[in-house]
Amino acid sequence: MPLIPSDPTSWSFNTDPVSNYFIVASSTAVIYDWVLTFGQEYELIWTQRRSLMTALYIIVRCIGSIYSVSNVLLNLPGVLKTAKCCNVMNLALSWTIFIVNPMLSVILITRLHAMYQRSRKILVFLVGSLCAVLVTCGVVGGIGSSYTPANAILLDGTQCISEVDRGGQVSILALYILATVWHVLTLCLAIWIFVKHLRELQPPSTGKTFVGDCFMVLIRTQIVYFAFITLGCALNIGLASSVVLDTSRVGTQVYRGFLELVTLFQMFVIGPRLILSVREHHAEFLANSDRTLEMPTLAFEERLQESSSDSDA
Repeated sequence: MPLIPSDPTSWSFNTDPVSNYFIVASSTAVIYDWVLTFGQEYELIWTQRRSLMTALYIIVRCIGSIYSVSNVLLNLPGVLKTAKCCNVMNLALSWTIFIVNPMLSVILITRLHAMYQRSRKILVFLVGSLCAVLVTCGVVGGIGSSYTPANAILLDGTQCISEVDRGGQVSILALYILATVWHVLTLCLAIWIFVKHLRELQPPSTGKTFVGDCFMVLIRTQIVYFAFITLGCALNIGLASSVVLDTSRVGTQVYRGFLELVTLFQMFVIGPRLILSVREHHAEFLANSDRTLEMPTLAFEERLQESSSDSDA
């Protein structure tokens, strides 16, 4: 939903048309991605043993689908809405970000815990640091809760916009700086254990191993996720600029639309792949192991058949 300054004299009644198109397109892309991966998801997630990671994956995917559909209805030009509907959907969409991202942080902690061979120290450190960040964000967000759009305004019966005051931007700046610092910490820990693992490998052993390949999958998806969330945090911090609040500029509308695209992909496309990529790698490894075991078995059966035929002769 477009944000506008609280000063009515600066409002533009053609607010964010380009940004709305970005939002509709990115939300549609999230739904399309879920449709494309549903078969793989059903095999690797829904039919597997229930666990914390499975539950988090399903919750994030379901929230993503509801969020995307609601986002399309809220921002699609020409769709009739009411002011009350705008307020309710605006509040729900705003809080979705603050619900999904802690879930994704739990997934990151679980991955790092596994990379550090289930070290209790690293688990306590990561959980403690995440709790400290969440508590600080809650306090800062409570003090400056005005950054969350409190009032949605309906223009022409079809376009929802939200007031935001200048002072509230300071709160959002602090929140995203804290989030960036924590994710930089997790990336550094992941890179450090990955480099340590590479050094411990024997130089002659050039063959692939499950642990080595799994580490490669983990670090690759970690870097991609870090790139998206860092870019999203940087773009959100940029909202504190007075230039970005001028929604009459096409560049500003593109900026906000790109921010929405990055945020949606980070939460509902790249985030779930933190789990799906590992499950997929594990399934491929088991399939390759089964084929490797089948080859000696077939050769042994052929020899038995040859020996039995010779004895018959």
